[in-house]
Amino acid sequence: MSQSYAPGTRNTSLPWRNTVNAPTIAAEAKHLTGWSIAISLLIILAGILAIALPVAAGIAVNIVVAWLLIFAGVAHLVFGWHMRGVGGVIWQVLLGVLYIGTGVYLLMPPVAGLVTLTLVLALYLFAEGLFELILSFQLRPRHGWAWLLLDGIVTLVLAFMIWRTWPASTEWVIGTLVGISMIFSGATRLMLSVAARSLVTKLA
Repeated sequence: MSQSYAPGTRNTSLPWRNTVNAPTIAAEAKHLTGWSIAISLLIILAGILAIALPVAAGIAVNIVVAWLLIFAGVAHLVFGWHMRGVGGVIWQVLLGVLYIGTGVYLLMPPVAGLVTLTLVLALYLFAEGLFELILSFQLRPRHGWAWLLLDGIVTLVLAFMIWRTWPASTEWVIGTLVGISMIFSGATRLMLSVAARSLVTKLA
């Protein structure tokens, strides 16, 4: 049975009516952006430490990559076991064993694994730089193709530098690159967080 209301009155019992106080939302948004700014500063600090201690940072990255490979290998083995009645089990088992073996190799010992990981990084950067060069010429003369070309050239130069100084470059390459990446990521997050906090302050 529907209810009727006198003219000029409001129905305050509707379930969809917004009862959240605007200042409360603004305060919560400020709180969240404050945490985001703090996390951004910690990421930048961690990046600086990674550059200052590249060997320790490189070994840490090596250990993380090794465990990720081991987990991926276990996942392939489990998937192959569940798919044994469908076919393709041999490939899943081989991939699982390869991933697990590579992960164990990187862990025993981590420093030796770091040497291998540095060489793999050089090959990856070489492939990435070559791909960016090809893509830049395909995009020419569209807007931004020159930046992609420059990125490809810089990436190829970096790959060549790592390869020419390998294995001596093992001590600084991984940790330094991770540190630079963390600094840029933290700075980007910091700028976005500050902009969001400024917007919330204006709207409050």
